[in-house]
Amino acid sequence: MPQTSHPSVGHVHLKVADLDRAIAFYKDILGFELTQKYGTQAAFLGAGGYHHHIGLNTWHSKGGTPPSEHHTGLYHSAFLYPDRASLGAVVKRVIDAGIPIDGAADHGVSEAIYLRDPDGNGVEVYRDRAPEDWPRDAKGTLAMVNAPLDLAALLAEATP
Repeated sequence: MPQTSHPSVGHVHLKVADLDRAIAFYKDILGFELTQKYGTQAAFLGAGGYHHHIGLNTWHSKGGTPPSEHHTGLYHSAFLYPDRASLGAVVKRVIDAGIPIDGAADHGVSEAIYLRDPDGNGVEVYRDRAPEDWPRDAKGTLAMVNAPLDLAALLAEATP
């Protein structure tokens, strides 16, 4: 990972109720690679050879239930896919696994699909558009939107 003068997000670490269930979601559905597992208590998953982008543990949450929707906490974790075909492929796996989609939006700068992991944590899977394609107003200021996303068109571009 290149060194920069500004921070970047390294990983998200989640408390889960069932470690193997959570691994299956992040590995088999979202496409991360299991890089290390500590028995039945913790696991780490990454992409592109990175040691971990996601940490999962049951240290204080084994068999637990999701927090109430109206409490503070993590809204969602967002996972960036490299292109529209890759995003379509992950959305196809989500649908094929029977995982409900909470929403889908075209933000102008990105295309995003929202869902929940098996522990009720919010998850966004998305792809960015090139900066030169971002919507801008007459002054050149970024003008993000929240428009409907055509899921059928996205799925038609999915890589196998």
